[in-house]
Amino acid sequence: IVTGRGAEAGAAIAEHDGVDKISFTGSTAVGKSLIGAARGNLKRLTLELGGKSPTIILPDADLEKAIVGAGNAIFRNSGQICVAGSRLYVARQHFDQVIEGVSNFAAQFQLGNGLDPATTMGPLVSGQQRERVSAYIDGARGGGATVIAGDAAVGDKGFFVRPTIIHDIDQRAPAMQEEIFGPVLVASAVDELDELAALANDSIYGLSASIWTRDISAAYKLAKKIRAGTITINSGSVAGPNIPFGGFKQSGWGRENGADGIESFTELKTVITAL
Repeated sequence: IVTGRGAEAGAAIAEHDGVDKISFTGSTAVGKSLIGAARGNLKRLTLELGGKSPTIILPDADLEKAIVGAGNAIFRNSGQICVAGSRLYVARQHFDQVIEGVSNFAAQFQLGNGLDPATTMGPLVSGQQRERVSAYIDGARGGGATVIAGDAAVGDKGFFVRPTIIHDIDQRAPAMQEEIFGPVLVASAVDELDELAALANDSIYGLSASIWTRDISAAYKLAKKIRAGTITINSGSVAGPNIPFGGFKQSGWGRENGADGIESFTELKTVITAL
């Protein structure tokens, strides 16, 4: 076990000639630093990095299930998960109903000590991260967005942020484009369904996406257009030891898990024998 920060411990591992391969899970910024550190010896890397994953609710979706799915996608583990469904796109005719439903879902969380059985949402990892998440919320509000379902930090004995929903926000706003890594959902109403793929792809990330609809054929057609490593349909589950996992664009290189993940730790060798 090597302990330390990525910029130091990670760089030392990447630069060491006795290590042939690194599989890293973490932020895109640290992943880029590992690429630089591994450049000198051309070390092979698998990088599972950040995300800004969209949840898409089509007009024919089972809204009751979709609302729970959207809430779980962003609020589980206090939003501190790389595949968090931090963007929500909903057909306009259902937008108000979905926002109300997700707001009610968010209000059910009991913030507190993770060791308390009554707690259903724990703190963020640090005070610095709480300040960072709060800055995104304040920035969105200052830019004219609507902030609902809480948002204020709770107390002074833990790094808590209440589940937060933001809407009426510009597509280029930092809260819409950047990975927040906290319980913050940014939602948009969509008038033209043909725009969904473009909106989902309007990100430097491409880790995962979730589509909710009763029309599986329509879901597959949309999934083909979305540039993300994992796409779920009517489900929020994206992980499993047998399922290759990784992202497009700045969400990483290669795949973890499954046969592809195992093969990434092997090296192809050719032996030619004259008979």
